[in-house]
Amino acid sequence: MKIMIMLRVVFAVFVFSSLAAMGSSATTQLVTYVFGDSLTDVGNNNFLQYSLAKSNYPWYGIDYSGGQATGRFTNGRTIGDIISAKLGIPSPPAYLAVSQNSDALLKGVNYASGGAGILNDTGLYFIQRLSFDDQINSFKRTKDVITARVGEAAAIKHCNDAMYFIGIGSNDYVNNFLQPFLADGQQYTHDEFVALLISTLDQQLSRLYQLGARKMVFHGVGPLGCIPSQRVKSRKGQCLKRVNEWILEFNSKVQKLLNTLNHRLPNSKLIFADTYPLVLDLINNPTTYGFKVSNTSCCNVDTSIGGLCLPNSKLCSNRNDFVFWDAFHPSDAANVVLAEKFFSTLFSSAPAAAPAPSN
Repeated sequence: MKIMIMLRVVFAVFVFSSLAAMGSSATTQLVTYVFGDSLTDVGNNNFLQYSLAKSNYPWYGIDYSGGQATGRFTNGRTIGDIISAKLGIPSPPAYLAVSQNSDALLKGVNYASGGAGILNDTGLYFIQRLSFDDQINSFKRTKDVITARVGEAAAIKHCNDAMYFIGIGSNDYVNNFLQPFLADGQQYTHDEFVALLISTLDQQLSRLYQLGARKMVFHGVGPLGCIPSQRVKSRKGQCLKRVNEWILEFNSKVQKLLNTLNHRLPNSKLIFADTYPLVLDLINNPTTYGFKVSNTSCCNVDTSIGGLCLPNSKLCSNRNDFVFWDAFHPSDAANVVLAEKFFSTLFSSAPAAAPAPSN
């Protein structure tokens, strides 16, 4: 309880200090930069010609404004979209959708990429995806453009004042370590693998800091052993206990890393958002939140293409009954619940989440 209270206070300080940094201009908004994987991708992979990790076909986006696929790996909005709305700002656009010399970069962008991981070889069978290193390189290019626009001192202040949301690590398990045909699962024990993840993440977060990031929120990995793509490996369709134990170990080590970085990097404010218990409660008690099904996905899937919806897939009759949209990703309705739980835990004074779209 003390930890959660502290997280709420720190998160509130993040937001209010960022708002204060805006000054008195009514036209200036809180700036956020988003890094991550398919849980937060808003269309970057659509611009990667050879990527196999795309969701730009039906029935993705059916509950998004306009009813068309947007590159989001769900039927509607991502958690990031909903959190942005709760912060009172537009959801940052996909980095690759924005002109690389545009002033829009000053307003925040989203670098997340489906299939991305902490390790560069994670998701290699997707051919193209932007790893966390690639995303950080893109942020460096963003900073270079901003520096050219406003000058070095103003660019440094801009980057220091912005908020950074990072959610990555899931693919390092489901599209790397847990795949028997990939080398890492054969080459490393889990202790060795998680050590590699943490040491790599240490370097990546330190590099973001060197580029000016100060206020970073790292979203922990959820209970991957309970997502549909993992449940099918159980004879009775149950959660995979060992996988969840590994994720808890990873999350614990990430939290320790962030504490270390806060002591090592002057003026850094990194916090760990422990989403694991929030997601697990939604899966274990779906009816509490108005759902009926949490052990399988709404959309019929083909596991040969990574568990994504087929273009001619027969859609479930009531999408809001399902916690999971496909074998890996929450539905829009579930994302609304998770965003609300996240805010009520970390920032209790935030406004209520927007209602889930109707079918």
